[in-house]
Amino acid sequence: MPKPPLDIPKESLVDIETHVSATIANGGHIRGLLAGFSGKYPWSEEWEVKAAVEALHVFGSRWTTEILAALYITGGKRFNRLKNLLTGISSRTLSDKLRFLVDEGLVVRDVYDGPPIMVEYNLTSHGKICGKLLSPLVAHLKIKNGSINGV
Repeated sequence: MPKPPLDIPKESLVDIETHVSATIANGGHIRGLLAGFSGKYPWSEEWEVKAAVEALHVFGSRWTTEILAALYITGGKRFNRLKNLLTGISSRTLSDKLRFLVDEGLVVRDVYDGPPIMVEYNLTSHGKICGKLLSPLVAHLKIKNGSINGV
């Protein structure tokens, strides 16, 4: 947990928690809708789990979630600035993961003419949507682990 925790007004904390609760309710509703179609040939439980795993594969790889979070929180970044934000990542790993995220359509590599030529990494619209969907989860976890306090 980063120190010190972020202190925000209690009203803001309640607002965040209310929106997280709404997201949880929406997730339960969506799960219920999908469950109504699952279990009917050929869409067995195995098919549904496999489809979910495939949909989430990009988030299961070390550093990809961290890179997406950094770009969502801070906006577009050049390679070295992004590397400095992600404590412990090697240049090689960052390069490989950025290439993977570009291939997955979550990140775009923008090249600007120089001199010097400048390269910046930005989220695509799909990447921004994923960031918005993950934001309530991240907020919930920050509150639960004490990174955010209501004062």
